[in-house]
Amino acid sequence: MRGNRRRDTAPELALRKLLHAQGLRYRVDAPIRTARRLVRPDVVFTRRKLAVFVDGCFWHQCPEHGTRPKDPTGYWTPKLQRNVERDLETTVALQEEGWVVLRIWEHVPAVDAATAVVQHLRSLTVEGSDG
Repeated sequence: MRGNRRRDTAPELALRKLLHAQGLRYRVDAPIRTARRLVRPDVVFTRRKLAVFVDGCFWHQCPEHGTRPKDPTGYWTPKLQRNVERDLETTVALQEEGWVVLRIWEHVPAVDAATAVVQHLRSLTVEGSDG
């Protein structure tokens, strides 16, 4: 499992390239300390408090594309389930600190993912502006 990347996966790079081309600036893999844990979202907009995660279909058990390996030892099922539980705990921990969390599956086209991020940023700008 050492060969599995924690950051800079192809879906992340494609998303970041599109966001950067639109003039958006963000932090990559930036640590956010919450009361519960240290979290490292894939893309972070610190001023707007938007944390973006690009979740792999296998590792995070996508309902559409998540597969379960043949597992006579019983290793994979609890491991993958723990990943899903940790994702939920991470989302809750960030939301408790006032962050908006956006989770995007790796199978979502980069253009659609970038559009979703931009829409979230716009909604945060509108909500956060007092006039």
